[in-house]
Amino acid sequence: MRKAAVILFILFFLLGGQKTEAEAAISYKVTMPDWKEVNHIVPKYTKFTVLDIETGKKFKVQRRAGSNHADVQPLTVKDTSIMKKIYGGKWSWKRRAIIVIHKDHWIAASMHGMPHGAGALQNNFPGHFCIHFYGSTTHRTNSMDLSHKLMILKAAGKLNEYLAKANPYDVIYAYFTAIKQQDEPIVSKISLQKVNWKKIMPELEYINLARLEYLPPEDLTQEISLDVPIDVEWFNKTGKHLFRGDLHLVRFSPQDAWKIDSLHFLQENYLVQQ
Repeated sequence: MRKAAVILFILFFLLGGQKTEAEAAISYKVTMPDWKEVNHIVPKYTKFTVLDIETGKKFKVQRRAGSNHADVQPLTVKDTSIMKKIYGGKWSWKRRAIIVIHKDHWIAASMHGMPHGAGALQNNFPGHFCIHFYGSTTHRTNSMDLSHKLMILKAAGKLNEYLAKANPYDVIYAYFTAIKQQDEPIVSKISLQKVNWKKIMPELEYINLARLEYLPPEDLTQEISLDVPIDVEWFNKTGKHLFRGDLHLVRFSPQDAWKIDSLHFLQENYLVQQ
């Protein structure tokens, strides 16, 4: 019911807030097709709309290149301006959950906001940016970038399902990836306690999970608590810091999702007072 309401709200927004016959006649559903399929839906030179999940802002782009993902450019100067507003007026590598809208397709995707490489359109955008879909990869790897994957799942409404079934190590990777991306909603979903992330995240200029000790996930199916040895590098205005210790995870039953003891980790790193 909630998902249907979101879909109707987005449709209402795109129609300019006016109820029309089309609103009643057309039912849009956000899908998450594999990149191989999307590659044919939006081939090179296709123009389509990007809808940012968090702000509700939308702008038009054109796919110009890309084989492992889509290299795109804003279509006009106005579209570039809207995109920059989505990023708070400053270009960034931060990933954002988006919906790609083309004809009758509403496709879950992820974009970053940093111009790079070449550009061909007269749009005041110095280069192109990348849009990733489920199964697409970066130029340097043969696997999905986790930060893009999380945004795609978020756009598709499948993030809760993914985290509910994830093993503790995938949860840890998602946790630190979300902190790196400054994504408060995702970190909050994984955190055991309520934390004022809006205050903490601006202090973290960069964070990197440098080491993670594994046990076979299949040996942990009945565990409800776990201490995982990790090394984490993080930076703030005072410089580089290294945390070497245990990350505590708990769940209330073997069927529940793993949660991370954020308060302990943040206290150990003096990011909150004990």
